[in-house]
Order: sequence, then structure tokens, then C-alpha cells
Amino acid sequence: MKIVILLFVVFWMILCALKLKYSLHMIQLVGYKSNKYIEWINNNKNKIHTKYDKIYISNLIIFSVFLLFKYSSEYIFGYSLMYLINIIILLVINVWLEFWSKYDVKKPLVFTGRAKRLFGITLLLVLIDLISTTILVLLITKNLILYFILFAGLLSIIYYFSSYYIIAANYIAKPIENKINNKFYSAASRKIREMKNITSIGITGSYGKTSTKFITATILNEKYKVLNTPESYNTPMGISKVINNDLNGEYDIFIAELGATQIGDIKEVAELSNPTIGIITSIGPCHLETFKSIDNIMRTKYELIEELPDNGIAIFNYDNDYVKKLGDKTFKEKILYGIDNIEDTDVFATDIKVSNKGSTFTLCVSGLGNIECKTKLLGRHNILNILAGVATAKVLGLSLEEISKGISKIKNIEHRLQLIDPGTGVIVIDDAFNSNPDGAKTALEVIDSFNDKRKIIVTPGMVELGEVEELENEKFGESIAKICDIAILIGERRTKPIFKGLQKHDFNMSNLYVVNSLDEASKVLKSLTKFNDVVLFENDLPDTYNEV
Repeated sequence: MKIVILLFVVFWMILCALKLKYSLHMIQLVGYKSNKYIEWINNNKNKIHTKYDKIYISNLIIFSVFLLFKYSSEYIFGYSLMYLINIIILLVINVWLEFWSKYDVKKPLVFTGRAKRLFGITLLLVLIDLISTTILVLLITKNLILYFILFAGLLSIIYYFSSYYIIAANYIAKPIENKINNKFYSAASRKIREMKNITSIGITGSYGKTSTKFITATILNEKYKVLNTPESYNTPMGISKVINNDLNGEYDIFIAELGATQIGDIKEVAELSNPTIGIITSIGPCHLETFKSIDNIMRTKYELIEELPDNGIAIFNYDNDYVKKLGDKTFKEKILYGIDNIEDTDVFATDIKVSNKGSTFTLCVSGLGNIECKTKLLGRHNILNILAGVATAKVLGLSLEEISKGISKIKNIEHRLQLIDPGTGVIVIDDAFNSNPDGAKTALEVIDSFNDKRKIIVTPGMVELGEVEELENEKFGESIAKICDIAILIGERRTKPIFKGLQKHDFNMSNLYVVNSLDEASKVLKSLTKFNDVVLFENDLPDTYNEV
């Protein structure tokens, strides 16, 4: 009997560990933020309490009630053994199902040092509860075998709610992580300040900052040796890692993308990267769930300009109404760029033409003159991002010819209106990175420019827009109805506002497909596409938004 109980405990621990590994993945995807993880739990009860969990718990309760009824008259060893074997069989089946169960993963769990520490603390908490439960049952009953029903019941309840352990572990780990982070942050901050020959550039904005970073680096490479933060690295730890590991005296320029989800974030990363040139690309309803208002977003983005030294230079996108206000109020030296406000700007573009090969335009830079430019990039907002890079190049003394040459070398930026022509007659526009109202509008303008082609959109809609999310998605649906011939929506629940917008403009519902995953969307798309189609992938949400 003791061996069977030991087996039960072993399988129970394995089951808890498998569930906690899934929880670890989810909290990693939301940046180890407990409030975001709790929000995910509240919206995904079916994922933390799977149907297998419910079968296991239901079976346990039924057997427990049956045995308690039998034990009211006398204890029967055979029933206890039968109960124990039954519960172990259920546990083994559950372990097997959990181990082999697959869920759609776009970004798999990465066992970083932080993830390993958090997982270790979580398992330790589970172990402490196992020991506590054992002691408690022994103290009360004096006989674990006789009262195994109570012991197994308590452990099963602990397993059922084990996804919550990660929250407590995250709280316990916070001081440890802060200490580690501060060490890397201080080392990076000290290092970049000691490198007197490095010019540091900070780029922030609600959107466009990653594209602007790569574009600016490409243009500046015509004259300087440039290091920029990779991918979408924009947090204190991401930037610290690049400064500590990659920045050295061979470089002339360091470009950092500065991200924020709350007031004070930009100040922190600007203090770290020590920029002398600051660029604000755009301000819009992005991360409104945490910022609460556009005013708070404006205040946060302006922290970059406030952190510039007295001889620093601020660069503003003068086409964006919110950025324009910030540009107007600054007393530091500034450069303004835009497409609409060419009378008031220092750097602007005219005669913009878009084709399936990219874009051409006339670049105008005050003090330097005009020059014809060609780029592979699509879309008005990419031209604006190029102008931000040109403004920086002007500050750093590049000639018009160097700038134009740099622009011609700019590569398509992955998942940001990336034009893909596989040679099959079907053109793909990949705009899967973090959609927002302005970005979605631009993407639809781009697909609309393909006049002679059938237009297909694949989208799960936009997120993190706070109170305006539903309204903005409904407007997005209305715009899709005006431009696209076929719409494939991913996530029935999440895309209801888009559906509503499509209905408002009498979209042909026989050309609407609603699926639950990107895999399903790809299958539908495969059956639909034909020569002369253009397909827009607008936004791709992380795994935490999966509805299956």
C-alpha cells in the first residue's frame, strides 16, 4: 500500500510540473508581469482547468463520496486499494495526455536564467505544500493509509489550482531579479558614459521605432560604423545586454530603440543609453491598457527629449498631431520631418509613388537640397520612417548622395509591410508585427494600390488599445469592407467587432471566413488563392491570445 501511495505522489508531482511549465510559458510571453498573467488566467479558464483535469477531479469526487458512504459503517481495505489504483490510473492517463498534448506555439518557451529560477521556486512551493499536506493529515488522522481519501483529495485540489503558484513564485523572485538586473543596468550605463567617442541615438514612439532604427542604421552606415539593438530589443535588460556584450571602441554610433508601457519607462532607458539625439516617430493609442490616456503616452515619450543634454538634438515627426505638439513646446535644438506639413518641416518627401517593386520619392532636406530616392519599402509611414533617418543623417553630416545611396540599400523589414513575391503570381504583404490603427490604415492603403489584383486580408484584429479597442476594430472592419474582396478573421470571439464593421458596409459574407488559428487560416488561404491575388497578413497575436 505504501508503494502505491508513493507512486501516487510521484505522478502527482509530474502532473503539477507539466502544468507549471505551461504556466511558465504564458507568464514569459507577458514579460513576467503578474497582473498580465492574472488577466490571461481570467480570460482562459478552460486552459488552466482542462477537460482532462475536470474528468480527473469529477472521478475523484464520485469515488470519495462512495467510499465515505461505505466507511460510515465499516472500513473495507479492498475499497481503499481499489480507490488508490483508480486514482493512480487517472493520474497516469492525465500525465500522458498533458505530456503529449500539443498547443499552437509561435514563440516557444525559452529556459533563460530567469525562467529556470522562476520554475525552480515554483516547484519548491509545490514541494512545500506536499510536505505540509502530509504533516497536516498525519497530525489530524494519525493514519495516512486509512485516510488516504483526504490526503489524495487535498493534493488533487492543489494540482487543480497549481497555475496560481507561478504568481507567488514571481513575487518571491522579484527582489532576486531586481538585484541581477540592477547589476547589468549599472555596468551598461557606466560603460557607455565612459565611451566618449560614441554618439548615442534614442528612438521612441507608439509605433515605427523598430523600422526607424534599422532604416537609420542603414543610412548612417554610409559614413559611420553603427551598432543598433537587434530585433525589437527595447527594454532596460535588452539594451543593457547589447551595451555590455557588443558595444566596443570600433563603433562610432549606437542606436537604441526605447520602449514603454507606463510612465517613467522612457526616462529609465534614456538614462541608460545616454542619447544626444532623440527621435519621436509617432504617438497613438498603443498600450492604452496601461497608459490609460494619450496624454500619459505623450508625457512618457517626451521623457526622451527631457533626458537629452543641453546640446542634444530632438527630431520630431511633424505629421503626427500629438508629436507636433511636443515638437512645438521644446526649446532644444530640433529637426522636423513630414510629408503633409512640408512648409514647416526641415526634411520632407514629395512625388511619392508606390508599386509592387517598392517606392520612389523626391527627398528634400533644408540646407542640402533635393534628390530622387528609391526604396524597396512600401507605405507612407515607411517613407516617414526614412525621413527620420535622413534627419539624423543631416545632423551627423552625411551628404545628399550618401543619404540617397543609404536609402537604396534599406532592406525590407521583417513583418512590417514586408513585400514578398514568391514568383507564383500571388504577392504577399507581411505586416504581422503588432498592428495599430494607423499602421492598419496604411497597410490597407498599400493593398488598395494594387488596382488590378484580387485583395485578401488575414487578420486577428488589433489589441492593447484599451477602451477604444472595440471601436477601432469595428472601424478596421469597415475599411476592410471597402477595400478587400476576401477576409479571413482569426479568433471568433476577438474579431466580433471587425465582423460588425464588415456587416455595416454590406461586405459579401460568402467571402468571409472565421477560423480559430493561423494554421486554419493558412489552410483556407491555400484553397482560395489564385494567380493575380495579393494577400495582406495584418497583425499576428502572441500565443496568450489563442482561442483554442
